[in-house]
Amino acid sequence: MPVALVTDSCHYLTQELVQRCALHEVSLYVHRGGTAQRESEIVDYDAYFEALGSATELPTTSQPSIGDFLEVYKPLIDSGHEIVSIHLSGGLSGTVRSAEQAREQLGDAAERVHVVDSETACGAQGLMLLAAAAAIREGGDAAAAVARARAARGDLHFLFSLDTLEYLRKGGRIGGAQAWLGTALKIKPILSLESEIGPVERVRTSRRAFERLVTLIEQLKADGCDAWVVQHTHIPEQAQALVQRGREIFGSDPVFVSEIGPVIGTHIGPGLLGVGGTRTSYL
Repeated sequence: MPVALVTDSCHYLTQELVQRCALHEVSLYVHRGGTAQRESEIVDYDAYFEALGSATELPTTSQPSIGDFLEVYKPLIDSGHEIVSIHLSGGLSGTVRSAEQAREQLGDAAERVHVVDSETACGAQGLMLLAAAAAIREGGDAAAAVARARAARGDLHFLFSLDTLEYLRKGGRIGGAQAWLGTALKIKPILSLESEIGPVERVRTSRRAFERLVTLIEQLKADGCDAWVVQHTHIPEQAQALVQRGREIFGSDPVFVSEIGPVIGTHIGPGLLGVGGTRTSYL
């Protein structure tokens, strides 16, 4: 039985990788100006983040509906596929729960849908998808794809710096970094991306935050992670500078470099710079 790989829109892989992995995507939504728009339909990230930086009221975001998932699941089921459906952390969004509820409506075919909470997001979620896709290319079944994705997740590390905590505070996604509010809004936080966003350390300047991410790249290499990625929100020059430092450390190019889109970007704001990695053996 062929295996199809389904995900949501919060991995932010490049379009080349989306096509290579044959991903079927269910988009989250952005609500602004009284209208709802699928994240997948927002293509001008520059305009979005420029508007976000001056907005007096932030947009809101929402998970896909059960119906959105069924629109993707049913044709795949009807064509004889098993489905591996890997999604944004349940600690950050109800997306994975919508996927589970959609599966429950498939009757006897529900056993052919395997829903996975990535317990992460963005580039780390993307690396899990690449791992699952690699297992499928090698002829693995759905169980093999799920196992490969979870194995990659076990070795994953992802850290990012932010220009400010203000967007996380306004969006209610601040998690364990809540203790850094108040005067901490003036610092440059280093955060981890796990099932929730967690605090790592505070630095005083953007330069120190950048060097802390370089230190993480060095630690990734020391830990045996040789597949690495860089992501950002609306700061491509800083992202390319981090890529260059990463190349010097790893002696290889990143698996991908991409910009985080409007759903996650609304909650973290412009100015995110992140790096993560796992092992190429999974990919």
